[in-house]
Amino acid sequence: MATVKSVLNESRQIERAVALIKLGARLQVLESETDLSYERLLRLYKEVAGKSPSKGQLPFSTDWFLTWQPNIHASLFLNIYEHLNKVSSIEGIDAVMKAFKLYSEQMDMLEMEPLLSVTRAWRLVKFVDNNMLAMTKCSKCGGHFVSEPYENSRHYVCGLCEPPARAGKGSTARGILLH
Repeated sequence: MATVKSVLNESRQIERAVALIKLGARLQVLESETDLSYERLLRLYKEVAGKSPSKGQLPFSTDWFLTWQPNIHASLFLNIYEHLNKVSSIEGIDAVMKAFKLYSEQMDMLEMEPLLSVTRAWRLVKFVDNNMLAMTKCSKCGGHFVSEPYENSRHYVCGLCEPPARAGKGSTARGILLH
């Protein structure tokens, strides 16, 4: 009976890895979120993506998530993710994947290029889980945005309510504000 369970578990692991690859996840995410060997993941990645995985380190700084446009995208994703955790039994990497798909659908509907990759979304959740980032309520609009962990919400104003001075300069920036 243990072999049937292990075969089913391996099948689930492969399905999860394939789904992550199709979403564009880096190999390090697959290694962290499945029990499959590096060699197996590498072969699977090449088979599914049709190319070798990207090399290099994963994003490790919280700073990217706090800059103006990435913060808006990260906040949208994280609000979706947290809502899914509250209203469904989806958890862990499955919740990250579902939230990322919903975030991507929102970007498609708005005809906007998503700034967040599934790897960055996964990393964002890890940062929040480790109290390196948090969600803070904007004192003007009431929305919840990715912020430093101990941001004072009484004085916090999001990048949508008070965009930086350079915000209106490019077409992408205008697109975010108009939508």
